[in-house]
Amino acid sequence: MKTITPLILLLFWAGPWVVSAQNIDQNTLIEDIRILSSDAMEGRAPMTAGGEKARTYIRDRFESLGLSSQFPDFFQQFTLDPDQAEDGKGINVLGFIPGTSTSEIILVLAHYDHLGKKGDVIYNGADDNASGTAALLQMASYFAKNSPRHSMIFVATDAEEKGLLGARALIRDFPFPLKEVKLVVNMDMISRSDDQTLYAVGTRFYPQFRSFLERAAGRSSIRLVLGNDGGPGEKDWSRASDHGPFHEKGIPFIYFGVDDHKDYHQPSDTFENIQQEFYTEACELILDTLMGIDQSITE
Repeated sequence: MKTITPLILLLFWAGPWVVSAQNIDQNTLIEDIRILSSDAMEGRAPMTAGGEKARTYIRDRFESLGLSSQFPDFFQQFTLDPDQAEDGKGINVLGFIPGTSTSEIILVLAHYDHLGKKGDVIYNGADDNASGTAALLQMASYFAKNSPRHSMIFVATDAEEKGLLGARALIRDFPFPLKEVKLVVNMDMISRSDDQTLYAVGTRFYPQFRSFLERAAGRSSIRLVLGNDGGPGEKDWSRASDHGPFHEKGIPFIYFGVDDHKDYHQPSDTFENIQQEFYTEACELILDTLMGIDQSITE
């Protein structure tokens, strides 16, 4: 759900000689994206058997990690059309880890839905957005083992492709006061880039997070670009995915993603086309950023 306009802003690239700390379990990460983008998931469209399989997979992982939830069975249900109570249902999957030092919340998002099937053709959505969903599971796994100072909410949202409906439903039925959310981190398409570039959107509006991104970028072997948030001559992804409804309410966000590629919203967005080393390093950089922000206490 991105729009393409001219190029960019500020580059950070440590070069291939930098090796970051390894907190991501690459084997599990790759297996998760493979399963979530497999034909068995049938493209993970809302209200389909494939979508149900995907959210069950995510729920079972949250449960196995010892996460709790403010919603029964980890599922937050919502109508796809709020004006029609009898319309179809979407289902977000929400897991919670309480913080040790502050009531502030860091919210981590990735939409698990995709386009489903068109006739007999499956739109597997490996990059969009099995990549963000598998990364979400890795972030939850890390903080389940390393208690965060901030409370962390991990949400795999549904119906993003239908207009960010899962994110909007989450705001309407958020389990805590929204003012307690310090930051929303959204991951949508992070598993491939021919020029080894990951974008971090949001610092134009929320510059307080720039230093954390810069430090994480300095320890990474991939290039991080801060921008694409509507500055002069830039693309504008500030409302392009599930962070958008939060930004509309003035809630700070960082959105991680890559440029659209030839397989975007095509049947060819498959597991075979992800770039495993880039993907793993992108997840390490995102987790490194989250770890730094979590250690900062402003209360």
